[in-house]
Amino acid sequence: MSKWEEKQVRPVLPLYLAALAWPLASLVFPPYTLVNLALAAACSAAVYAAARHFCPMRVVRTLVPYATGSEDVDALLGGIDQNLEALHKLNDAIPDQQLSRALDRMEKAGRGIAAVVENEPDKARQIDRFARYYLPEVVKLMGAYVELEKNGVRGENAARIVAELRANAETTAAAFENQLDALYSAEALELSTDIEVLDSILKSQNLTK
Repeated sequence: MSKWEEKQVRPVLPLYLAALAWPLASLVFPPYTLVNLALAAACSAAVYAAARHFCPMRVVRTLVPYATGSEDVDALLGGIDQNLEALHKLNDAIPDQQLSRALDRMEKAGRGIAAVVENEPDKARQIDRFARYYLPEVVKLMGAYVELEKNGVRGENAARIVAELRANAETTAAAFENQLDALYSAEALELSTDIEVLDSILKSQNLTK
């Protein structure tokens, strides 16, 4: 569940144009009589209406903070949101479709996990390692992969790294989904070592610090 809230905002340009139209209309219809005053007001109103027609409402995204009643849980969920946003942006830069689909699954599961914990803050302890280690680790590894692609690294080693990342990303996506499923049961789930496997792939090639 994303905490980005979208709301429509009315542009201020029509008001400025209407305000500007009033003195201009007063030059044509000096407001010394009630009739001229009404005509100037009508011109200003017409300009405002025309400007609103050509200046549609715009959508503004604002970050809504969590309010679960626990500062620790709110901070945990906020960190998940930040990492999911980072993962989404990295996914846009990943050309490999199979890997991109795996990241889509991770993001979807991650947002589902955040939604469950927001509604049931007592379950936050079940996702502590997911939020503080596994999800940030995936973001770090995918960032290294994007840099690999950006720098045009090719060759046998690069091909092997990509293949291993792709294979383990599928397993990691399944682990994230299992973590989400576990939140609906009475049993807590410990994620497997799949992300440690991903970490070792890049560390062996000096791609992480």
